[in-house]
Amino acid sequence: MEVDNGAAVGSDGVLDFSRLNLNTFTVDSVSDENKKDANQLFLNNNRLCALPTSVTDFSNLQLLDISNNRLSAIGEDFTRLAKLRTLIAKNNHLNEFSLPKDFGSMHLEVLNFSGNRFEEIPLQCTKLRRLQSLSLGGNRLKSIPAEIENLTSLELLYLGGNFISAIPAEVANLSHLSYLVLCDNRIQSVPPQLTRLHSLRSLSLHNNLLTYLPREILSLVHLQELSLRGNPLVVRFVKELVYDPPSLLELAGRTIKSRNVPYSPPDMPSHLLKYLDLASKCPNPKCAGVYFDSCVRHIKFVDFCGKYRLPLMHYLCSPECTTSPCSSNPQSDAESEDENSVPADRLQKVLLG
Repeated sequence: MEVDNGAAVGSDGVLDFSRLNLNTFTVDSVSDENKKDANQLFLNNNRLCALPTSVTDFSNLQLLDISNNRLSAIGEDFTRLAKLRTLIAKNNHLNEFSLPKDFGSMHLEVLNFSGNRFEEIPLQCTKLRRLQSLSLGGNRLKSIPAEIENLTSLELLYLGGNFISAIPAEVANLSHLSYLVLCDNRIQSVPPQLTRLHSLRSLSLHNNLLTYLPREILSLVHLQELSLRGNPLVVRFVKELVYDPPSLLELAGRTIKSRNVPYSPPDMPSHLLKYLDLASKCPNPKCAGVYFDSCVRHIKFVDFCGKYRLPLMHYLCSPECTTSPCSSNPQSDAESEDENSVPADRLQKVLLG
């Protein structure tokens, strides 16, 4: 380990110039060998108003952190950093006019522009075909461009804390997306096309203006976290949810199957025999009933004060499955169920806190 102008220069290729109150940055004190070997450069938490072109002397740089400075622009020479994969530029003064024209030609995989002054997502960013993580939280964004669908490698999209009012259907074309964060915006609806996000594990929508979720959201069987607190829909679901009663056909079918009433082909038409074969066992381990078409899936909401169920899909199989739609009583029958015996695609946890 050697020291260059107050900065720690590690043998592992990490150059740390962070928290030195730098107004300017010069590489004159850095040896040519360190310039060549450096793969990570930290300039965060300084007072830089401009990014010097000398940064491009680090030709093998893979990670650059310039967060918490006063940067308002990134110069055209920046694109010469051909091996750069991660750019962290949080909490600066950057906007949609601050990027080089050829920024989209870079091979970035992680890009973090959170805490800046972007009013639009720069189109250069939508050309980064290798990008896996894009963070633009805490900016001034009002919309998501349709060109977002070009980011075909994207796995994480963080756009929380903006002024976004709508989710374009093109977001559904991000087939590798696992984490979508849209909390603290002004979103009023969720497009049903989002159900094409088969890799989605976490969807953060808290503190928006949602009054409903599309029924199609239930097909996101790999979704592990759905955050909805601070939306009108939570109150609406708890207080105003109305069940569609099961048909007489279904009630008769449940009675036959649950009570093991014997029947044979001569007893009824073929279409009724096929219908009876479609019976599904209730996932509630306390219930021995069956269901056919009429169901409202249970999703458990978890908050800081306790747990209660809110029925997005409650299986109307028997009286035991039609108890109070939600309960704050931790000893309720809903809470005493063995969750491990319920398939993941039928019982999911939704975070309220």
